[in-house]
Amino acid sequence: MSLIGRLVGKLLTKGSITLITPGKPPQELGPGGGKHLTVRFTDRKVAFDIMRNARLGFGEAYMNGRLIIEDGTILDLMRLIVGSNPWEDTGEGRRLMRKGKVTSTVKRLLLPNNLKRARKNVAHHYDLSDDLYELFLDADKQYSCAYWTDPEHETLEQAQLDKKAHIAAKLALEPGQRVLDIGCGWGGMALFLHKVAGVDVLGVTLSEHQLKIARARAEAAGVSDHVKFELKDYRLLDQTFDRIVSVGMFEHVGAHHYDEFFAKCRDLLKPNGVMLLHTIGKLGDASVGPDPFTDKYIFPGYHLPALSEMVTSSQKVRLIASDVENLRLHYAYTLQHWLARTEAARKQIEAMYDQRFFRMWEFYLAGGIVMFENGAACNYQVQYIRDRTALPITRDYMAEAEARYRKLGAEPAEPKRAPVKRAATKKRPVETPDFAK
Repeated sequence: MSLIGRLVGKLLTKGSITLITPGKPPQELGPGGGKHLTVRFTDRKVAFDIMRNARLGFGEAYMNGRLIIEDGTILDLMRLIVGSNPWEDTGEGRRLMRKGKVTSTVKRLLLPNNLKRARKNVAHHYDLSDDLYELFLDADKQYSCAYWTDPEHETLEQAQLDKKAHIAAKLALEPGQRVLDIGCGWGGMALFLHKVAGVDVLGVTLSEHQLKIARARAEAAGVSDHVKFELKDYRLLDQTFDRIVSVGMFEHVGAHHYDEFFAKCRDLLKPNGVMLLHTIGKLGDASVGPDPFTDKYIFPGYHLPALSEMVTSSQKVRLIASDVENLRLHYAYTLQHWLARTEAARKQIEAMYDQRFFRMWEFYLAGGIVMFENGAACNYQVQYIRDRTALPITRDYMAEAEARYRKLGAEPAEPKRAPVKRAATKKRPVETPDFAK
């Protein structure tokens, strides 16, 4: 049996694969008893590339059309392999899957996340065509983990609305407060917070494209006096805020900058303030570096934090982790919807870019699904305070506010009417209306 055959055979604890390689007889791999797939390599070098760097070589082979699943999808193949080796399992397959990954220590030394690199990394992903994101995201363009209360029956739109309400409830908002949204994306969270709680929001982003859309949305809603957006790195801000929220941005900070991030957030947060950090994280070992395919093609410079890393850095500046929640499977459900919408829009995406780009995007989303289903990925929501008396001593306030925000968020916004310009007329005497007499 070939080296690649032996590797796959060790990874599979259930199901089977027929592997077809040019010039060689088909290899039957796996113990059976589950799903069966037929995988074909289009050239002999595919096996070598995967053996040299399994995680990167596997993704590139699929992206470049050199690895073909003849009777299934890339998600089927990933589920077969990763599902045989869940993170909770400490067996040989799980150890093999970690090979070929760069340690976080090396990444810290090689790629410091300075201001210039941070903006370049953001533009690599978030400044793609807006038409692409509209094909697979919800209408509010929430490009982060949704919150699912009924995954079997809920729509993506409902789950993303529920996510915003879930986060807003943890901020303990009061009308008139000033809120900072670090990494505001297309502005959906900032607009939601103002709508349901009457707060003023400043959103900062490093994406020029997202900034333009966020500002246009605030203008169209008639709330640009209360919801403002700036193209600025959070490290350059010199104001203070009652509340800070950050959704899907911390993944791009880089482990080397965690101390800097929390120290700056503490400076930006008023003494009785509240902060909610929503981020993809990883279970267990903080030393395991990023997935090489995702780092190279999707999110250059990213690092998924272990909970221990977040707590270690935040406690140095005496930020209190007042509430911690692990959304273990919620991102898997979210990604399933994104992948289904991506596959349904295959022709449009290939017309925008090409087949190679589509396969890259498909591999990225499918890989995300299996990492949340059985890999080391999870999603953390951590609430921070500076003063231990800043919040009620029980979590009851969250449930009440969340239910209220869901209802308010679902209601259509009242249309903002522009003032009617009338032709100049002669002044007429003011008459007292009947109801005031």
